[in-house]
Amino acid sequence: MSTTVPQDILDALTDVAMPRLRPEPELSNTVQIGGYDIPVHACGGLVIGSGAAGLRAAVEMKRRDVDVTIISQSAWGGTSACSGSDKQTLHTANTKDHGDDFQDMAASIGAGGAMDEDTAYIEAVGSIRAMASLQYLGLPLPQDALGGTLRYQTDHDEVGRATSCGPRTSRLMVQVLASEAIRLDIPFFNHTTAVNVLTQDDRVVGLLAIRPKASSDANPYGLMLFTCNALVFAAGGPGELYRDSVFPNGCFGTLGLALEAGLELVNITESQFGIGTRREGFPWNLSGTYVQVIPHIYSVDDSGAEHHFLADYYRTTQEMASNIFRKGYQWPFHATRMLDFQSSLVDLAIVRENQKGRRVFMDFNRNLLPVPGDQPFSLDRLDDDVRSYLRHAGAVHDQPIDRLRHMNPLSIELYKRYKVDITTDPLEFAVNNQHMNGGIAVDIWGRTNVAGIYAVGEAAGTHGVTRPGGSALNAGQVFGTRVAEHIAASRMAHEASKLDATTLAERALTRIEATLNTNSSRDAADIRSEVQARMSDHAGILCTPKDVSAAHKAASDLNAQIRRNGISFKRSGEVGRVLQWQQMALASEAVLAALDHYIAKGGGSRGARAICDPNGDALPQAAHGPIPEVRFRSERDADKSEQLLVHMDGEDMVVTHRKIRRFDQDARTFFERDWPAWLTGAIYDQNDGETVPC
Repeated sequence: MSTTVPQDILDALTDVAMPRLRPEPELSNTVQIGGYDIPVHACGGLVIGSGAAGLRAAVEMKRRDVDVTIISQSAWGGTSACSGSDKQTLHTANTKDHGDDFQDMAASIGAGGAMDEDTAYIEAVGSIRAMASLQYLGLPLPQDALGGTLRYQTDHDEVGRATSCGPRTSRLMVQVLASEAIRLDIPFFNHTTAVNVLTQDDRVVGLLAIRPKASSDANPYGLMLFTCNALVFAAGGPGELYRDSVFPNGCFGTLGLALEAGLELVNITESQFGIGTRREGFPWNLSGTYVQVIPHIYSVDDSGAEHHFLADYYRTTQEMASNIFRKGYQWPFHATRMLDFQSSLVDLAIVRENQKGRRVFMDFNRNLLPVPGDQPFSLDRLDDDVRSYLRHAGAVHDQPIDRLRHMNPLSIELYKRYKVDITTDPLEFAVNNQHMNGGIAVDIWGRTNVAGIYAVGEAAGTHGVTRPGGSALNAGQVFGTRVAEHIAASRMAHEASKLDATTLAERALTRIEATLNTNSSRDAADIRSEVQARMSDHAGILCTPKDVSAAHKAASDLNAQIRRNGISFKRSGEVGRVLQWQQMALASEAVLAALDHYIAKGGGSRGARAICDPNGDALPQAAHGPIPEVRFRSERDADKSEQLLVHMDGEDMVVTHRKIRRFDQDARTFFERDWPAWLTGAIYDQNDGETVPC
């Protein structure tokens, strides 16, 4: 029996208002550095980023009496607050599925390979605590009448561990965590962009930032100095790295900043790409029910003619319709799913249409047109798994829009908020970059290779080649808590830093000024166009060894040019963006260096990318025969058990290999033996590579 959801409930889950920040702390201390009068804020722990992961770290640090401060480029403007993060993948139980198994969940999280096994287990075990604490703070995760969490299947998840508050799930997470951070009176500096990490003797001592509020005649760039004993990177992923991206505009992440600070990056070859609306309008992933209602998908050429292009790839209407449906829980492109007429053939077809200069749309007011010569679309002629799902959901309506209205009315309301009415108009979309699975290398407590620096959320490289959809949100909550526990146990940040970082800040300022050159022929917009075009055109879902190698060299040349000639700007207010694009150029080179290294060493297709090679062993087929230009190499099993690390050595990107950390599934804790390690804090002193028994 279907229940109609009242409009006021739909509105509350779609229009999620964020809390008002309290006034920023008054700054009474100013130091003169390099001829500038720069305000200083001293704290024990500093968190870069105000998304779900950063707020979790800050809240948990404050609860443990850490003197913590948050800085944010734009409060509530990041990925978790603004993008299509519609689910949490958690260890849950309901009345049908009889619970879960931590080791099975860990195996699913790390199933794609190149992920540390202990990290996967930590994320599985910690998910219960993450979910319960979010519910305690007010996150409305759905339940059945007996208290079980409602669940469903998502990407790389055969069990069905995902749960959702609707398309604004991650924004609701940010809302409840932000309210708690404000209640705890955590100092928060908004419109503050981190530009240089200050370290001494391989330990963090502070951070140089830019904030417009601090600008004056004596400080035209708006520089500000933060001193701290612990620093948490939580500013998300490099959303600006690609032209074709579903990230909200202005999401730069901190990979370039991390490289300059001497941090190691890991798995930065591993991303996710999938269908979504373009960022020029309202960027959003088209997973879940958007495709499970099986809308008509078509392209339009310059003359306005429509093309039923998917019919060129699938052999029957049933096969085509069933694989469009499967994009709902097989949303990310995966090279192997181009084979045997599976769901990633949809992604390939869309990319090839765009390469022809055609625009691609989905229309919820038309059922899928048939493959020429085959029977018309019918809900009775679908693969068994698809037909069963729609019948159990009660989505047996005649038109896609009616099926969508029944299954997920919030999905319609969401686009209406951005003046797109999918009940009347088709929706333009493309294959976009959505998530980086790699990031800053961390250990089981979120520690980096520089003492006092931690990373959480998408900034951290805790994922491997694949991950269940929604598990990234869980990882940020789990490691945000663990980072806070480690910082608190170390006693390094319970009081504000008393270090004098002026000399280090002066050196950093000298490096910054070397980048700023009003006479340079390159500006930030120019660098943005070059970086984004190169990444989208040569490091997307289809890669060739030759193109990646050439792109790597071009990225290296760009950074050499920046070091020689700097970047131009017209106003002092542009300096923050200039430095972010200088760092994004570094991040781009790092990704391409790692990808080039991987391919040159014989690495095959996995996760987000197909390594196209005329000598490859895998050949996708279309309805009318093979597609030789996308013949690709299969992944080697040996590559699943190691990770690629990247760091800067002077001006060079250095790529190394590391075996993943293994987890002893047969090990067992013993209360009397292991309790003292908890009581004394010995559990926090584990070295890299050690694991905690289960």
